[in-house]
Amino acid sequence: MPDQLPEHLTEVPGVLSPLALRAAWEMPWKARNEIARLVILPWVRLQFALAGVRWGRGWKLYGAPILQIHRRARLTIGDRLNLRSTVRSNPLGPSHPVILSARRAGAQITIGDDFGMTGGVIVAEERITIGSRVIVGANSAIVDTDFHPLDAHRRRIDPSAGATAPIVIEDDVFIGMECLILKGAHIGAGSVIGAGSVVTGVIPPGVIAAGNPARVLRRLTDGDPVVREV
Repeated sequence: MPDQLPEHLTEVPGVLSPLALRAAWEMPWKARNEIARLVILPWVRLQFALAGVRWGRGWKLYGAPILQIHRRARLTIGDRLNLRSTVRSNPLGPSHPVILSARRAGAQITIGDDFGMTGGVIVAEERITIGSRVIVGANSAIVDTDFHPLDAHRRRIDPSAGATAPIVIEDDVFIGMECLILKGAHIGAGSVIGAGSVVTGVIPPGVIAAGNPARVLRRLTDGDPVVREV
């Protein structure tokens, strides 16, 4: 995988620059998304403050996510976060807002810099660790818990006592839309998970994996296209 994206994918024009004005004329839906983002910005910042989450540099949130953070849990996110929670914010049409949930005392969600997610879900009852420059496609879910026991007798006694195991997603991973990343999953750096996959185990670095359960299809090569967020 390349260390840097091409220059034309990393430049961010000023709000009133000729390039930005031309983009607003040619793609008016993006201009509407930016206006809506700025209108709700004070409320979204307050929402994160009330949840005890530090606001990072360069965050862009299109629509308000849903935060469910236990008072004795921890959510930590790096800089340049990009969350898309409205159906108009992505052509793939997120089916619900982004949900970030650390449900129990001691639960931890740690996310690095340049993280992007559209209409996805992250639920931790134990620990989820996500590296930097990770992109998660529309309507995917990352959950480190089964929520409910498999055994019927245990479900009657304690329906919320599902098994848990930590999840690790290393740097530069791209997860396609409608994926499930389940408890105990570990995705190696730079790997790509195909749309609709279910990841339950270890995916090595630098590969394309897909399926239910996900399996390695092939290694990535220098000739593969650069992944970019919509």
